[in-house]
Amino acid sequence: MGTGNLGDDATVDAAMQQIKRRWPDALMVGLSLDPSDTEARHGIPAFAIRHGFRCYRPALTPPATLQGASKETSALLLKNRFIFKLPHVIRRPLAIARNLMVKTPLQCLRELRFLVESFRVARSLDLLIICGGGQLLDAWGGPWQFPYTLFKWVCLAKLSHAKCYFLNVGAGPLDHPLGKWFIKQALRLADHVSFRDENSRALIEATGFGGISQVVADNVYGLELPVRNLNPDRDGSRSELVVGIAPMAYCDPRLYWDKDKATYDRYIHSLARFSASLVRSHYRLRILTTDIWFDQLAIVDLEAAIKNELDSETSPWVICEPIDGINELLYQLSQVDCVVTSKYHGVIFAHLLNKPILAISHHLKVATLMNELGLSEYCVEIRTLDADLLRKTFDRLAANAAALKAYMPTKAASYSRALTIQFDTLFPRETSGRVHTQNGFASLLQGEAACRTAKQGGE
Repeated sequence: MGTGNLGDDATVDAAMQQIKRRWPDALMVGLSLDPSDTEARHGIPAFAIRHGFRCYRPALTPPATLQGASKETSALLLKNRFIFKLPHVIRRPLAIARNLMVKTPLQCLRELRFLVESFRVARSLDLLIICGGGQLLDAWGGPWQFPYTLFKWVCLAKLSHAKCYFLNVGAGPLDHPLGKWFIKQALRLADHVSFRDENSRALIEATGFGGISQVVADNVYGLELPVRNLNPDRDGSRSELVVGIAPMAYCDPRLYWDKDKATYDRYIHSLARFSASLVRSHYRLRILTTDIWFDQLAIVDLEAAIKNELDSETSPWVICEPIDGINELLYQLSQVDCVVTSKYHGVIFAHLLNKPILAISHHLKVATLMNELGLSEYCVEIRTLDADLLRKTFDRLAANAAALKAYMPTKAASYSRALTIQFDTLFPRETSGRVHTQNGFASLLQGEAACRTAKQGGE
């Protein structure tokens, strides 16, 4: 939680809703990368899940480049580029030495202090739930980020005699031996392990984990949709259909863990050419995202590329409005007739609203989900993406839209039923231990409030 990923936030909201329905007196707390965002977004107290994390916020002003430099200056820079690399060559061994002698020991001390603070939180818990989306991975920062963080909190929970549930999580990429070890040990300590798909379970079993596990569905299929009217009847006064386009920062060297500018540029260009072809066919476009910070630069780049393709003002045909949370995302999705998305939870959100889906698969999880939904013919691989392939796939989707809208709710309902059975089993309505939960959290929160008051007084 805490990074603007509305898919992951929705898995948390769904779990909270399901638990509250069964345990109305339960008091919940979030472990988040950005506690202040989690407290505001989910309405629960929140604590840092790891120290030293700086939450990303997009800077939409493009960085300064050499485009404005004279040809002579650019030629001089290219001819003597080694001179400009020389300071980096000199600084590198100095940076390594500084890290070994200064930075690493300080980080170890900060981590020890954070472990002590985290143990105070863990001691107040009866149950630690790890949900979110693809939690079991080491792509973002290696084994010392996701894998170590999960292992650390599971150990703290077990030392505090709390139960631990891994609830319908996804897995992969998971490539580093240490990352696999952290994840495997965390799962071995858990009291319940369930995955959102068979591929995730197979990947984890390949690490050596042999414990009991289940495959259910992604938590978002258990989300209670807001009361706000999400499916307004289209009155037919407009002949143009509206297509939702949801890009992502795939291989964007400014953000993504797998940095490849040529791949990112090709992806944006293909999506822009496809979008422009829809406009020429009198479709209206609504550009949106399930990741409200991480994908903002991709949205800016896509809008500019569409405008360039059309060589004209796009505002009558292309709508892009801000999204600040799950409800606003769902409302905007309800305004479209079908969805073209590059994100896993983008597929699920569209499915929940019964919108025909064209998925651009950047990860096996997307292709797996589309196959499970019976929609594999409307899923294209992002690495081999081109505008013509997208348009042909979209035309098939549009032609079969009515049949798909009649078929899709059955699958969503089956996922929802499976989640209901799981939550009924894990969170039985008659339970004990909730008094301890309330008292433990209450004392913890009172202590936190006292610390904040003391700090404010000192300032």
